[in-house]
Amino acid sequence: MIAFVPLSTVDGAAVEALLDRAFGPDRHSRTAYKVRGLAAPLAALSLAAVADGRLIGTIQCWPVRLHGDDGEARPLVMIGPVAVDPGFQRDGIGRQLMTRALDAAHAEGLDDALMLIGDPEYYGRFFGFDANRTADWRLPGPVERHRLLARGDAVPAVAGLLGPAVAAVT
Repeated sequence: MIAFVPLSTVDGAAVEALLDRAFGPDRHSRTAYKVRGLAAPLAALSLAAVADGRLIGTIQCWPVRLHGDDGEARPLVMIGPVAVDPGFQRDGIGRQLMTRALDAAHAEGLDDALMLIGDPEYYGRFFGFDANRTADWRLPGPVERHRLLARGDAVPAVAGLLGPAVAAVT
């Protein structure tokens, strides 16, 4: 039996170990980490899948901003990473985590401006994400443009730099 629990109730070291298994230890150099910056994940939207006391999946959601070339900063929620232990992949756990995170975003009133970096066929088919409004977004690192996806009525179709919602402390 799989239990879905708030990510905040799971040991942080176990989460990091799962992310390393799912994405490799070099994952911190990816563009998505630069976009998120030093912000903490949104607790109400970040979940864990636990089976028999073992962490087998996680989803994290982050506050980010599109800093428009027009000077306006527009808030968005960045979804991901969705991580599933390699031994449990293809069991639908990732889809369940995603569905539950989207339901939580709706319940929190945060589902009008969602974005992620991911497979357009999967996230488009099952969750309604597309790249229609992200063409002019710039990121602080490389990205395959067709994988920069968004969903929601408040997703801005403007030019700007996608980055952390929280400024780095210097």
